[in-house]
Amino acid sequence: SETLRPPVRPRVGAGPPRLACQPSSGLIFNMEQRGAMVAAAAAGLATAGAAIGLYQWYQSGAARESLPAPAGERYLIFGKSGWIGNKLIALLEAEGKEYYLASCRTFNRESVAAELDKYQPTHVLNAAGVTGRPNVDWCESNQAEALRSNIIGTLNVSDLCEARGIHCTLYATGCIYEYDDAHAMRSGVGFTEEDKPNFDGSFYSKTKAYLEDMLRSYSTTLILRLRMPISDDLAPRNFVTKIVRYDKVIDIPNSMTVLHDLLPLSLKMAAAGKIGVFNFCNPGAISHNEVLELYKALIDPNFHYENFTIAEQDKILKARRSNNELDSAKLDSAATDVGVVVPEIHEAMKQCFARMRVGLEKQYGPNYYKYLPKKLSESK
Repeated sequence: SETLRPPVRPRVGAGPPRLACQPSSGLIFNMEQRGAMVAAAAAGLATAGAAIGLYQWYQSGAARESLPAPAGERYLIFGKSGWIGNKLIALLEAEGKEYYLASCRTFNRESVAAELDKYQPTHVLNAAGVTGRPNVDWCESNQAEALRSNIIGTLNVSDLCEARGIHCTLYATGCIYEYDDAHAMRSGVGFTEEDKPNFDGSFYSKTKAYLEDMLRSYSTTLILRLRMPISDDLAPRNFVTKIVRYDKVIDIPNSMTVLHDLLPLSLKMAAAGKIGVFNFCNPGAISHNEVLELYKALIDPNFHYENFTIAEQDKILKARRSNNELDSAKLDSAATDVGVVVPEIHEAMKQCFARMRVGLEKQYGPNYYKYLPKKLSESK
């Protein structure tokens, strides 16, 4: 059974536990300010500085002693300033969960251990790591830094959680496969969680495949393979925002992760103690052209795009890109266990763009078009 039953640990420390959203003396946020910050995080618009500002109490002397062991669930987030981390903050806040934000770099093992011992979480959410800016090509020329964060740091968190009996959820990647004869494009046959990775066209993907194989040895870690994550807004890290800005795109079907559907499921799976590897995408595969046609129909009727081949794309990139479809059977079963139905990717994208349009009209009014992302060539 791939379900972890976390052990009950003795109470440590003194005094009542603080919630992560509780400010220390001298730093008071009213409900309007807090609400604005949470809304910004939910929309993917919160900056690292804003997130740190809201939770600055975390660094105060009043928060340095160890907390008592939790009576119920207590979450600790690594990667608080990242895109996924901000969305997790918003979800936990909305659900009224007790949570804290780790401030250390995960490659510093002693600091990770100190944070775990200080906050004594029942659950760790690890959204830390680097993909690179503007994209994964960064990892090709910054390999040592990529290893330090993505491999050493991730192993530190999972290993230290294992030693303490803490459930750890890792927001990982499914970009470790490419279509082959047994998993042909548009065949409907996806890679399962047990298939051996077959894509090493980028340093990022190659090292992520090595990492996942090692993480399988840990009995308290849940590994979620996200792909091409999509949000309801047009945040810079949103896959839709990226391809909307490209002058030319390939037209290849891929498994993708609509965060609105899947991030809440990740918290339910963590709370249920699920462990092991899961393809964490909406069922099915959708092509770049299909996504952009929906964008054109539901968001921007004047949008235009052109296609080019994978060979032409490879000429302008430092590293090749992974294209694949992941099998969803295992995730569908786990979702059913916790009372969730994950929509098929085409339907999920229609729903996503409908929510996106509502958000744009609310923020900018019905004539929101001038605020939409511009092509990279038009932004210079």
